[in-house]
Amino acid sequence: MATTPETDEHSATLHDVVTTEVKPQKSGFATFLLVVCAFLFVAAAMVRLLGIDGNRYMIASTSLIPYITVVGLLIGLLALLRKRWVVGLTMTLVAVVLVGTVAQRAFPDSRPNGVGQPVRVMTSNLLVGIADAEAVVREVRNRDVDVLALQELTPDMVRDLERAGLNQVLPNRVFLAEPGGSGSGIASKFPLTQRNLTPPGTLQQAGALVDLPGRDIEVVSVHPLPPVVTEGPEAWQRELAGLPTPDSTGAIRILAGDFNATLDHVGLTRLLNKGYVDAADQVGKGLIHTWPSKSGIWPPPVTIDHVLVDTRCPVDTVDVFDVLGSDHRAVVTQFVVPR
Repeated sequence: MATTPETDEHSATLHDVVTTEVKPQKSGFATFLLVVCAFLFVAAAMVRLLGIDGNRYMIASTSLIPYITVVGLLIGLLALLRKRWVVGLTMTLVAVVLVGTVAQRAFPDSRPNGVGQPVRVMTSNLLVGIADAEAVVREVRNRDVDVLALQELTPDMVRDLERAGLNQVLPNRVFLAEPGGSGSGIASKFPLTQRNLTPPGTLQQAGALVDLPGRDIEVVSVHPLPPVVTEGPEAWQRELAGLPTPDSTGAIRILAGDFNATLDHVGLTRLLNKGYVDAADQVGKGLIHTWPSKSGIWPPPVTIDHVLVDTRCPVDTVDVFDVLGSDHRAVVTQFVVPR
């Protein structure tokens, strides 16, 4: 087929157009987004890994570390696929370090040997006293709870619990009921003696000595002020620091309640480093969320309700479940108090 200068020129033009259309373009905007993501991810990771509480926004981001870890790992792998090597390697390596910290909560630790008195402790935040009292008492009965730690206990809720029959299953109590969300309490099958185990705080944190058949234990219904209030996290930091440490020469101590803190917050990790274990973490349930009770996209579910047990007490079981009317899920753990 014969060609002319005109057809040759037309073919060359078409060739240039096709080449221009199919040639992949490197997006400077995509690279910019990856760099921004890497900066934010590494900043959040360093806050967690260096044990920095910081302001309320930094504390809120630390509570989301399990989610941030997954997102950072996925974006890091995406960056590697797009051959953004520096961004991809940085994010992936930091994410792997976080995975090593977070993922272990989903696997049970070896149970230490120990025999003694089995004790079952339940903690439940009552949402300013509007949780369903009958549901609370029903769970106490069905789960054979020995000691119940309550937060946001109001005078009206005390009356509702009495009408629901709490006194029949847990007749002993130390209740510091107050209107609103500041009250707390402890109820027990076993005799209780009130103990002041924490300094005065914004919210009540009831403490009691539980007279078990064998060795006694001390229990605190934990409820520090949330760190995200407009006044800042100072009260939360102070009240977490004021919680009692284990007493190696005295009664075994149990901290149960709404800590308003996850296992990634430094205030809680300091307690664990002083001789407590998180019961849920011990049995491989440390990633099960406790607030809000109804899972959704926003706010992201987090684990802020805990039972911290003296390291001398082997943990057997942990259950996390909804309580009708409350925005927090309850936690029940069984452990053994050694003789």
